[in-house]
Amino acid sequence: MPLSEHEQRMLEQMERALYAEDPKFATALEGSGLRTYTRRRVYQAVAGFLVGIALLMAGMVAKQVWLSVVGFLVMLGCAVLAVTGWRKAPKPGEQPAGGQQASRQGRTKRSMMDRIEQRWQRRRDEQGH
Repeated sequence: MPLSEHEQRMLEQMERALYAEDPKFATALEGSGLRTYTRRRVYQAVAGFLVGIALLMAGMVAKQVWLSVVGFLVMLGCAVLAVTGWRKAPKPGEQPAGGQQASRQGRTKRSMMDRIEQRWQRRRDEQGH
């Protein structure tokens, strides 16, 4: 659900206040976007996959089946996380939400929300509030 114009203005004011109050913290927050998060998630999944391989091999060497099964499950889980994280990661210069289709839906929803807000205001005005 997109933000109303009033909410967007309030958010921009809060961002400006944050930059004025603590620019170092604001810059740190700015760098931790969706792309950075997904990239970090993929790297963690790859590291977990390597740990899973080590557990699998250690279970085979120690002849402990349960350890090999745990290693395999860790590998499987990390592979799924890496693939889903890689697919969700936006390309450089791309919008994370989904491009033009999302913006078209946003305009339609926004106009619908504007109409609903106008109706709500009319009802409040008619009731004397």
